[in-house]
Amino acid sequence: MKKFTIGAALLTMMFNGVYAQSLKSPDGKFEMNFQLKNGVPVYNLKYNGNVVVEDSKLGLRLFKDSSIKFASEIAKPEDASFDLNNGFTKTAEKRDSKNETWQPVLGEKKNYINNYNELALTLNQTSSDRSIVVKFRLFNDGLGFRYEFPQQKNLNYFVIREEDSEINFPTDMKAWWIVADYDSQEYQYQTTKISEIPTQWSKAFDSNASQTLVKNAVQSPLMLKKEGKEPLYVNVGEAAVLDYPASHLEVDAQNFKFKTHLTADRQGAKGYIQTPSVTPWRTIIVSPKAEEVMDSKMMFNLNEPTKYKDTSYIKPTKYMGVWWEMIIGKSQWAYSTAENVHIGKTDFSKLTPNGKHAANNTKVKEYIDFASANGFQGLLIEGWNTGWEDWFGHSKEFVFDFITPYPDFDIKMLNEYAHSKGVDLIMHHETSGSATNYERWADKAFQLMNKYGYKSVKTGYVGDIIPRGEHHYSQWTINHYYRIAEKANDYKLMVNSHEAVRPGGESRTYPNWISAEAARGTEYEAFGGNKPDHQTILPFTRWMGGSMDYTPGIFQTKLDYYFPGDKRFVQTTLAKQLGLYVVMYMPLQMAADLPENYAKHMDAFQFIKDVAADWDDTKILSAEPGDYIHTARKAKGTDNWFVGGVTDENPRDFTVDFSFLDKGKKYEATIYEDGKDADYVNNPQSYHIYKKTITNKTKLPVHLVRSGGYAISVKPVK
Repeated sequence: MKKFTIGAALLTMMFNGVYAQSLKSPDGKFEMNFQLKNGVPVYNLKYNGNVVVEDSKLGLRLFKDSSIKFASEIAKPEDASFDLNNGFTKTAEKRDSKNETWQPVLGEKKNYINNYNELALTLNQTSSDRSIVVKFRLFNDGLGFRYEFPQQKNLNYFVIREEDSEINFPTDMKAWWIVADYDSQEYQYQTTKISEIPTQWSKAFDSNASQTLVKNAVQSPLMLKKEGKEPLYVNVGEAAVLDYPASHLEVDAQNFKFKTHLTADRQGAKGYIQTPSVTPWRTIIVSPKAEEVMDSKMMFNLNEPTKYKDTSYIKPTKYMGVWWEMIIGKSQWAYSTAENVHIGKTDFSKLTPNGKHAANNTKVKEYIDFASANGFQGLLIEGWNTGWEDWFGHSKEFVFDFITPYPDFDIKMLNEYAHSKGVDLIMHHETSGSATNYERWADKAFQLMNKYGYKSVKTGYVGDIIPRGEHHYSQWTINHYYRIAEKANDYKLMVNSHEAVRPGGESRTYPNWISAEAARGTEYEAFGGNKPDHQTILPFTRWMGGSMDYTPGIFQTKLDYYFPGDKRFVQTTLAKQLGLYVVMYMPLQMAADLPENYAKHMDAFQFIKDVAADWDDTKILSAEPGDYIHTARKAKGTDNWFVGGVTDENPRDFTVDFSFLDKGKKYEATIYEDGKDADYVNNPQSYHIYKKTITNKTKLPVHLVRSGGYAISVKPVK
């Protein structure tokens, strides 16, 4: 009887998950352990036997039914019985593995390797007879996990109050972070310890056109570093954010813990779910080398392959734009001096022109001529369409129709002129946050693009989202972005979004959404400025899940050139602007400055003309977040390489090791570097260009001044 009792107890313990289920990465360096502690799901993660993530709870809190009262529903103790975070038993487990190579339509490498071991655990909440699946995938570069909700009798519809996925660290690591916000990621990065985040948080943001801050929380991707003799780099993010809100990370600074915080709607609901359904993947990328974290493609691997039947229209594009002159205040988007216009009713030909409208026939033709003469494929034109007089700040739903040009913009003539010069115009659709209006007009707008041969569109979402009460990263708006991407695919159009959600590898599934802003880009150099370390952090954070339209290439960095006495300036050297074209992956690649400024530095401009926008291979030569990045990339379909490096506010020396080149071949390298007297504040336009024959044995020293950089084009000697 005693033996039977012990045996039965052991079986009960195993059934209830007291014993951990373990999963190892394909190379054996990572180990994930899962168990139920008194019915609560818990996981941890080890790397080379050392704890990276301590025991961390999993689960979700739900509203008590699938309808919630207007504005809010106050949580009560008895409501906890509806939550999916306790009372579980393990009823099944399934293991799987994959080792495949796939080719992105556009990417940093020709081939991405997707190699993981998988563990899917079915958990049943006995009190409610509801089951969920917690799925883990362990790669050679870290862990991804998500929740899955099978369709079942007691779980057909539900509303998420909050997702409570924890990531608990054993030590107080260095962190590179921005404040959490339901509506913007356009903030300066902060560098502190985890424990210091709350004390720095209130000083870590400035105002934004749309802003809903989450106090003492930060955004992902979040970059962390365990310092010391054995450093370890950790990146926390999310992938495949589809039909679900984007998440943030609440900070428990004393215990070095982070917990998921989902973007809400005005009712306080985080997600409306109909089963079967899945959540996004939570990602934890880990390596002792910063370069390997930056090189990770885990987020892309956690997305599904595209279902698009034709991707031939999706191509890398180098473009210029009628844009920067409006950003700095030299010109305007609006055509007239009116303060109140009605789309479809106001006769714009009878309004008084303001004299500063940039998108006019004469100026656009000048831009087309320069773009054509220098081999650019596209030209973005902002402010071409009616409605800019009162486009912002009025919660106006019908703000644009996306099809009616201003009187001084001849859309037919300009497109014919551009095409005769080998240039495609790039459409601009600013929505002013009115997503409902954009969805009503999208078909007509895309039909107009097809009619005139536009191939891509830059969308914008400045201001509060309409429908009112939604946010830029709430579930409804996330779904809007993908409805637009899918509709654009119907018309064979590429999308470059601004003020939309940050990418989490979704370009694998939606490859026509080729780029996004979703961070503080070059435009902020004319607003509040970007600190010199900004560009050395972004590739470790915002860029982890997809391309950014950073819009580099500013040669005239001092704005007092246009407005005497103006103290604004782009906080880099000219050579650093060149280096950004390699360090930052941009398949939609802009030369953002005015043609007149490039004309004064055509020798340096040559690098922007030569550099590729899509790649067969990428090597992260050396990198440290917040300090420096050195990158080499091989152009798609050629033997040409490009190398670029940037530094923060500190000058640095670096030696470029060209051992990645083919053995036995000679190459001509053209080096664009900071001049000896260059300084990003006092002498930013000082640069030096020279050529050198190199081989794979060459080691080339370069000097980067403070906030400086360099760029190198490498071509085989024939």
